[in-house]
Amino acid sequence: MAMLSNIVSIVENNWLLLLVGQYPNGPLGGIAATLILSVLGIALAFPLSVLFALATLSPWRVLRWPVMGLVYVARGVPLLMIILWVYFLLPILIGANVSGFSTMVVALVIYEAAFLSEVVRAGIQALPRGQMDAARALGHSHLGAMRYVILPQALFNMIPSIISQFVSTIKETTLGYVINVPELTFAAGQINNRLLTQPFEVYFILAIIYFVVCWTLTRLATALESWIAWRRSGAGNTAVLAATHAVAAES
Repeated sequence: MAMLSNIVSIVENNWLLLLVGQYPNGPLGGIAATLILSVLGIALAFPLSVLFALATLSPWRVLRWPVMGLVYVARGVPLLMIILWVYFLLPILIGANVSGFSTMVVALVIYEAAFLSEVVRAGIQALPRGQMDAARALGHSHLGAMRYVILPQALFNMIPSIISQFVSTIKETTLGYVINVPELTFAAGQINNRLLTQPFEVYFILAIIYFVVCWTLTRLATALESWIAWRRSGAGNTAVLAATHAVAAES
């Protein structure tokens, strides 16, 4: 009971710090910063991942091999290493100081683009080969067939995987702690440094917050996957066709 009382007290006294960090008297942090980092990372990485996937599937080796090498390197090293590379190299390359938040966004975009490109590539390759052949027979170029026929179907099927990658991105933002990005883990560290005597309670609260957010998104991904499977089974098309016939009969 004492531990539960401590947890409740910590939440009551620090909920605003966990939610938005020191904002408006300081930088935005806490859960808000974590979600913003995750959304920016996925949103900016997604178009880049599509380009990477198209390059790795292209018939031109001069385009395919360099992109495959970049993807394999990004997937083969820890995210922490990419964060440190960006943290130290980006200011040198652009000749200006870069905030920890911007550094984290750039690192996440590079890392997530590499992983999402494999998701996109797998989604494209999962479609029947006849889709591409039919599009080429209708006069589309390779890129035209990808744009108008293959990608719309593949991206629709990949929605659950993209949400799952978003969940992973939320957990990966905890590494922003090492470069003083004021995300949720950083906020928990500030609370722990102030209290000193209740580290278990503080990080238990942190774990619960991450679990609730990630579990909710995972359930959403599962529901979307079931809906997409229903659509692909033809049940959705049957329902639409029945509704169309009903409207026609009434008119």
